[in-house]
Amino acid sequence: MNTPTTRYLDREDGRISYDDTGGDGPLVVAAPGMGDLRQVYRHLRDDLVEAGLRFVTMDLRGMGETSTDWAHLDDAAVASDYLALVDHLGGGPAVLIGNSLSCAASVLAATDAPDKVSGMVLLGPFVRDVPMAWWAKAAFGAMLLPPWGRHVWVSYYGSKLYPGTPPPDLDAYLDRLRANLSEPGRYATFRSISTTSHAESGRRLADVNQPVVVVMGTADPDFPDPAAEAHGIAEILGASVVLAEGAGHYPQAETPGIVVGAITELVGSLA
Repeated sequence: MNTPTTRYLDREDGRISYDDTGGDGPLVVAAPGMGDLRQVYRHLRDDLVEAGLRFVTMDLRGMGETSTDWAHLDDAAVASDYLALVDHLGGGPAVLIGNSLSCAASVLAATDAPDKVSGMVLLGPFVRDVPMAWWAKAAFGAMLLPPWGRHVWVSYYGSKLYPGTPPPDLDAYLDRLRANLSEPGRYATFRSISTTSHAESGRRLADVNQPVVVVMGTADPDFPDPAAEAHGIAEILGASVVLAEGAGHYPQAETPGIVVGAITELVGSLA
């Protein structure tokens, strides 16, 4: 089993934590979704290293081991973290992996600095604002209110977002996530991130020129019709689509073989 080294990247108003498997293979940089940790990619690491890739996973601002006092938490900020990390690791170009909310940041990074981003794999992607009824927005906001919000989020994360075959270590992972969100400042940051708009990413989808693979769980509860959303954004991006049958919002944990295959095939096509 490959054990990555945890490192830190200093930014203007904080620091980003990341894991780096090292090596001189093609660079792949991944970020998690909202209210999640970089370790959500734990089931991909060994296979990607075995395939010869340098696999780097970073935390979102305020989560994991990053600092919590940030002036900006939006997609543009996360995009700048992606690019700063690619620069720090030698300038790339890199394949970016996004999940959920971080997919929008991947799109911004790819269009801000196309010379540093060679391709993207988007997992359960939110890359545009999805219409939501007012009552659904209100219910989601109420769900995240303190003091119960942290516990409700972790419960929802574990019970609803893995409808297929959850990984065997999910309970231990939920304990880790719960503990992280209990640290000072982290849950407040998470709540701020939860209101992020992806309108700018949606406007830029047609400007992406790099090869893209969209991986969508067919049972992802965050979308009314997951397959339709995947094909809809893929048509704009000129991307290919991989459907993970029965998986939810985290195919990298439920169907890691499918995601590893999507990543290695994309990287291989760039050689």
